Amino acid sequence: MTKLLFVRHGKTEWNLEGRYQGSQGDSPLLPASYDEIHQLAAALRDIHFSHVYASPLKRARDTAMTLRQGLPQADLAVTILSRLREFNLGKMEGMKFTDVEAQYPTEFANFRNHPDQYDPTAINGESFPQLLKRMLPAIDQIVAANPRREDNVIIVSHGAALNALVNTLLGASLATLRDRGGLSNTSTTILETRDRGKSYKLLLWNDTSYLSRRPDPTDTI
Repeated sequence: MTKLLFVRHGKTEWNLEGRYQGSQGDSPLLPASYDEIHQLAAALRDIHFSHVYASPLKRARDTAMTLRQGLPQADLAVTILSRLREFNLGKMEGMKFTDVEAQYPTEFANFRNHPDQYDPTAINGESFPQLLKRMLPAIDQIVAANPRREDNVIIVSHGAALNALVNTLLGASLATLRDRGGLSNTSTTILETRDRGKSYKLLLWNDTSYLSRRPDPTDTI
């Protein structure tokens, strides 16, 4: 039985400003985000972890390294996997949500609410099937490397990418990927597999109960 703890990176400047970051944009974590990552680490201190995996984007790497520093295991390894990066959002990256909605209304609406209808051709972006094709092998790799009953792993990645990935692992179709809602900054979502990745069970979705503040709308995507 392998448990996968999916962590969305800490809140960034662009998250606060309501801008798309994607796989090319990469604004810094807010100073307060480091405190919140330590709050997450405190909540996880009693769990023994086998490994930490992270997206190569700086906001995710900084979250992973800060989280690792707050955990008691001195030898806990961190591996960077490029497949865990955020969506390539093409021309939308760096733009405010309100400006994207005005300039690319169809892409904006479908990316958020109708993944099965999302066509990123006009913005030179990445589709949901393309994202899943690159991300799912990373999860297969992680589960294969951590097959023991006591293996718990942390996976630090991004809101939109993790939402699509986790719901797909749970058997959701493209049309229903957004049915559980969004993921907040510094949130934890936990899945377990008892058959080495053939099927997954949801144990916890978008938990932020350990944070000292309530998430606001700019935290969640």
